[in-house]
Amino acid sequence: MSLTRYFKNLLATSTLLLLATGYALAEPAAELRGTGDLGVVIERATGSVALVDTSAKTVLRHIEGLGDLSHASVKFTRDARYAFVFGRDGGLTKLDLLTGEVVERVIQSGNSIGGAISQDGRFVAVGNYEPGGVKIFDVETLELLLDVPTTYEKEDGTTDQSKVVGLVDIPDNRFIFTLFDAGEIWILDMSTTEPELTKFRDIGSMPYDALITSNGRYYIAGLFGEDGLAMLDLWSPEQGVQRILPDYGRGEERLPVYKMPHLEGWAMAGDRAFFPAVGRNEVLVANTSDWSLNSRIEVHGQPIFVMSRPDERQVWVTFAHPLNDRVQVIDTQTLEVIQTIEAGESILHKEFTPRGEHIWISARDSHQIVVYDTRTFEELARLSAESPSGIFFTHRAHQIGL
Repeated sequence: MSLTRYFKNLLATSTLLLLATGYALAEPAAELRGTGDLGVVIERATGSVALVDTSAKTVLRHIEGLGDLSHASVKFTRDARYAFVFGRDGGLTKLDLLTGEVVERVIQSGNSIGGAISQDGRFVAVGNYEPGGVKIFDVETLELLLDVPTTYEKEDGTTDQSKVVGLVDIPDNRFIFTLFDAGEIWILDMSTTEPELTKFRDIGSMPYDALITSNGRYYIAGLFGEDGLAMLDLWSPEQGVQRILPDYGRGEERLPVYKMPHLEGWAMAGDRAFFPAVGRNEVLVANTSDWSLNSRIEVHGQPIFVMSRPDERQVWVTFAHPLNDRVQVIDTQTLEVIQTIEAGESILHKEFTPRGEHIWISARDSHQIVVYDTRTFEELARLSAESPSGIFFTHRAHQIGL
């Protein structure tokens, strides 16, 4: 037998054996992909989300059945495989980003406002407006593990539960959140066998939202009932809560406040911090060495989101109704507005791609998501979506407080 014929016979025999065991000539495996360039856009009017590919700048599919998303937020699991959607109807929904399907959904309260996932990826926390309090769930199963009521004493001596705002994760497997009605900041430590609470009282009137710096050190709550912000240094919590920027509005009359600004996504650039001013057409600039007011930047309207490009070279600002038809860009070196963009009707939210080369902007009443180049300000794409609002990309899975 020739050598060529021998190998032909051997190949034929091997193929028959593989066919018999079901391992050869099978259907091609499904295409593998990661989740690093995926994201979720809330479609608030239809109770759905758009699953998007940030590299291809496309909508992959629309996922329905998520309830009331009129003020929804999203967090991602440690592996960026799953997204948790926190709905205004108290719904907590777990989405599989690879299959584009709802894995699990529970109604855990009457009205929730957001949540966070713990540093170790085991727990998902939900902050509630109605009836108040924080609930902790198992990330894998959505089993309720802990119910933390936010009970406080009112001026008339009765007790009630406070609305929870500004819930974020912080280092050492802890959560931190603010009590709107009580004017307090609480830390919930999930690293201990029995979870422990630490409470900071009398932080100021009507804290409406809060943020955490990217290194997890400073937690800052905005105050609606008075000027200034309340700051807790988590490296030195024994110092208690400090008031920063206490006088930025002293002696000035506020404009009517149409929408409360969001502190999440605030801007840091070198030794400067950029904040939205409540009731003013201004972005405030603070010196982070002593948190003193450094400058005020006049902008198009009352700022809602003041967000820094990842390289901290620019700050992008969106505005409250009725001047929410455009976005402005601030140069962080000159502190000047360098670009005004009219992206559509009712601009609600924006999100930078992980390295900041592009920004995605939701234009709710135009039913579009608009993508821009952040260097040239060129429009790159317009994607159709039903009343889009919040935009969340999976790189948030690896950032403190996002």
